Amino acid sequence: QVQLVESGGGLVQPGGSLRLSCAASGDSLAYYAIGWFRQAPGKEREGVSCIASFEDSTNYADFVQGRFTISRDNAKNTVYLQMNSLKPEDTAVYYCAARLNYYCTGPEGYGYWGQGTQVTVSS
Repeated sequence: QVQLVESGGGLVQPGGSLRLSCAASGDSLAYYAIGWFRQAPGKEREGVSCIASFEDSTNYADFVQGRFTISRDNAKNTVYLQMNSLKPEDTAVYYCAARLNYYCTGPEGYGYWGQGTQVTVSS
């Protein structure tokens, strides 16, 4: 069973950058598709990005396309979300999630979740 811990959130000004990390223990993330999701106050959880297992196929929500980059370092058993050109509407709690499957899917398909890390974009 894999355990996930997110880190790297914080307060940043509009236009700034943050790199979120999702560190795993208990199993190798290489076997898992990893998704990043976010939830803002009063809103539903939404998918941000995902990286498939092994071949590292990636996908992004339209609202982060070109600004965010997902990557994995299997040696460190960690998946990253590099977030550039941040906007106030990116403010949310960001979660990583894992599923023991090649393919990415919606949030209902992930069995393992981290505790979340707060990202606040404000001047």
